[in-house]
Amino acid sequence: MRLVRFSTGGGAIRCGLIQGNDVVALGDLVPGAPDSMKEVIAQWDSLAPKLKAAKANGVPLSGVKLHAPIPDPEKVMAIGLNYADHVEEAKSAGVTAPESQIWFCKMASSINDPNGDVEKPKSSAKLDYEVEMVAIIGKGGRHISKADAPGAIFGYAVGNDFSARDWQLKTHQWVLGKSFDTHAPIGPCIVTADEVGEPHRLAIKCWVNGDLRQNSNTKHLIFNVWDQLEELSQVMALKPGDILFTGTPGGVGMAQQLFLQPGDVVRCEIEELGAIENRIVAEA
Repeated sequence: MRLVRFSTGGGAIRCGLIQGNDVVALGDLVPGAPDSMKEVIAQWDSLAPKLKAAKANGVPLSGVKLHAPIPDPEKVMAIGLNYADHVEEAKSAGVTAPESQIWFCKMASSINDPNGDVEKPKSSAKLDYEVEMVAIIGKGGRHISKADAPGAIFGYAVGNDFSARDWQLKTHQWVLGKSFDTHAPIGPCIVTADEVGEPHRLAIKCWVNGDLRQNSNTKHLIFNVWDQLEELSQVMALKPGDILFTGTPGGVGMAQQLFLQPGDVVRCEIEELGAIENRIVAEA
């Protein structure tokens, strides 16, 4: 299934299910269904069979505004240097292939809508893009084994790990450079894990102003999603709605010294998951 948060005509934001070219509010399909995506995820085992069996009239998807599928995750974690070609292009900066997973936080306040404007900060001259497959935690927990990891994932989405490189690289800690407001658009929907199946086989691409910059496949992840869950869950309890940015392939702007400016349009697309598109605007 494909789940969204949407609004029409400036009205209330609701959780919905994409059916063909329409979106149907979950509450219209199942009376009493929550309008919090984290609650939807937490109740999924009982909610999913009812949604599959229900029918209701929807509204055209083309006429709604899509919002971030999860606007309020408890945790937004992201892994760095997780595609071999991205490591290769960063070698000129003294980067070597990681022996262990490199994790950092993006603050939840950086979450943005799939088509929301992204601010070029006043304090940064080096705004960059990073298309990433985003994994959304379902059952979660602690000490999740690689064998059990697939069952802990609720679904997947497209994300862009926008990065202020000058802030990221001026210290050994990346959090500030990765956490500017608006710098984590995700969407356009959550595709449930059962519909995706094997996530390590999906084409992943990014364009800037129509110019293809990143073009790879999730099969090239150095540490795959199951590795990532096993590592993180040794440290923290992963909870429904937590978000993992799983790594970006080569072709980022920093490697070419091509940084984003107001007016640029960045489109990220992942096979079977859809696309998000964000215009760069100057910080107000």
